[in-house]
Amino acid sequence: MIQFVSQRWSQIMLNSWQHLSLVVQCLVLATVIALVVAAVCYRSTFLTSVANNVSAVGLTIPSFALIGLLIIPLGFGVAPAVAVVTFFAVLPILRNAVVGLTEVDPALVEAARGVGMSRVATFFRVELPLAWPVVIAGMRISAQMTMGIAAVAAYALGPGLGGYIFSGLSRLGGANSFESVATGVIAVVILALLLDAALIVMGRLTTSRGIRV
Repeated sequence: MIQFVSQRWSQIMLNSWQHLSLVVQCLVLATVIALVVAAVCYRSTFLTSVANNVSAVGLTIPSFALIGLLIIPLGFGVAPAVAVVTFFAVLPILRNAVVGLTEVDPALVEAARGVGMSRVATFFRVELPLAWPVVIAGMRISAQMTMGIAAVAAYALGPGLGGYIFSGLSRLGGANSFESVATGVIAVVILALLLDAALIVMGRLTTSRGIRV
């Protein structure tokens, strides 16, 4: 195992960086999408129910099957990987964003409107900051989940560490097959832990001191 890693160290580092970059960029995109959808939905009970149901149903879709289906319109490579990772990343963030925004005390919103804030200003200066810890929790869930999904995206020749896993599984019993799978799995776990730690720090730095838990 040590020899396998040492001989391929530079390539493993490159693949790890590509894997992390894919997840982080998709996570940022998913957060923007989820917040926009949540901002549209959270004032309506019906739309809130629709958003929650979409999130629940979306999580039941097998990622491997979705990647296979997206190969048809998007081809192989980065495009289907980004589409699948972003899709699954949106779901927990959307659910948490809707919950966080709906739980903001209406009295605080009315007070903000009473002092002359517009609806947009109230959202960004009052509601979103109060809901932010819940949104961050959704981002952490998405980050952990999509680390694994990004590895599955290697089926569509997407970037990252999944190639080691699929390569090893395709030749089980052959030379270095176990080492290849173990390298991919361990590297994905390490990246997931590092990204989770980064999100915890970001949450601490971006959450108002008065509402920190």
